[in-house]
Amino acid sequence: MDGRRIEYRVALPAGCQAQRRTMLVLLHEGLGSVSMWKDFPDLLAAATGRCVLAYSRYGHGASTGLGEPRRVDYMHREALTALPQLLAGLNIERPVLIGHSDGASIAIIHAGGGHAVAGLVLLAPHVFVEEATIKGIAAARRSFETAGLAERLARYHDHPQTMFRGWNDVWLKPEFRDWNIEACVENISAPMLLIQSNTDPYGTLAQIDAIAQRARAPVVQSLLAGSSHSPHVDCREETIDAIKKFVDALDVP
Repeated sequence: MDGRRIEYRVALPAGCQAQRRTMLVLLHEGLGSVSMWKDFPDLLAAATGRCVLAYSRYGHGASTGLGEPRRVDYMHREALTALPQLLAGLNIERPVLIGHSDGASIAIIHAGGGHAVAGLVLLAPHVFVEEATIKGIAAARRSFETAGLAERLARYHDHPQTMFRGWNDVWLKPEFRDWNIEACVENISAPMLLIQSNTDPYGTLAQIDAIAQRARAPVVQSLLAGSSHSPHVDCREETIDAIKKFVDALDVP
């Protein structure tokens, strides 16, 4: 897209009929990629009987590496320009977007910007900046520089240095403190499933409370005990079961 290579993978459930059903599209976290989902797309496809698309955003995974510093509006650019281009290029209409962290915020901006979706599954979403989030991201920088995070990320990203800086530097900019997408929630007409932990080091329950209070569409909330910032990793079975029930209840083919 726009001269950049975008890595993607589709997990197929058993049965060719599934290919004509509403697709589930995974939107990864700020440090994520296709490979970092590991076997979650396959398990989700098997549980729901639907095709699951995972892709690495520009700068992540095996996609083209970042060639410029990221701007404060990088999630808006992804949600309103890059994601629509990707979905159109793959002939995907009205998907269920399943976003984790940054990916959840991108899903909110995309749907709130008028793009058609069948539903949103938001794992540990952010709609405004909290002090806990900044502390967690500052700790991630220290881990990247001194505690081996760079080496671990290199297993999943072709360009780990620019990928990490492209995410971390933006979140720690003083002007990013004013970032807020709560107004986008009011424009969403599709049902939403919110999955959050009360022990998430990157955000509090105030995030999903703000979404639920602003939402005009139906909202289902799932609070998972024993989960950190990645419910699909820490509470995999519970997360997949919640997503399956949510998708099954949607009025989609």
